[in-house]
Amino acid sequence: MIVVTTNEIPGYRIDAVMGEVMGMTVRAANAGQNFVASFRSIGGGEVTEYTQLVYESRQEVMNRMTTEAQRRGANAVIGMRFDTGDIAQAFSEVCAYGTAVYAVPLNEDEEGHTKQSAQVAAQGGAASTPQGPSASQPPPAAGYGAQAPAAPDQPQPQTSYGQHPAQPQPPQPGQPQPGQPQPGYGQNPPPPPGYGQNPYQ
Repeated sequence: MIVVTTNEIPGYRIDAVMGEVMGMTVRAANAGQNFVASFRSIGGGEVTEYTQLVYESRQEVMNRMTTEAQRRGANAVIGMRFDTGDIAQAFSEVCAYGTAVYAVPLNEDEEGHTKQSAQVAAQGGAASTPQGPSASQPPPAAGYGAQAPAAPDQPQPQTSYGQHPAQPQPPQPGQPQPGQPQPGYGQNPPPPPGYGQNPYQ
């Protein structure tokens, strides 16, 4: 995966644009890091506890961004930028974003090639446009945080042999069918013994 901050990649031709991709995280330093950092601020210099936290945050968001780009079928990200912000004055948000593209290395015979792109093209064959469904399909409606498709080995619901899953199962003998009244529905119960007889006779 090639990630650059420029809008183009020297020696590569952009054949497809997959859309914007991003990766973000929200981090907070623990109480121990804040305690040690408060003493370091007295003498000045680099606060290594916060430096490590920022470094890990940027690596995490870049990994999430490239993972999203690969999911869309891209092999490069151009125009990559970092963005940071504070949430409730206690948490730090770090975001990496860019444009996912499919870049093809240029051969030695093509104008604008570089030594690096010529070597990559020689190893991977002639430059060609991407093939397959990942290059022809549009990017998903939801970018960051979209749900991944179900795994192909996910078990399917079991059905009886010779029956289509969409067909309803036949009712069992003695079981009322849907839409039919239950036995005794709408019938008056029999009167109790002696009902309607004159007790004085």
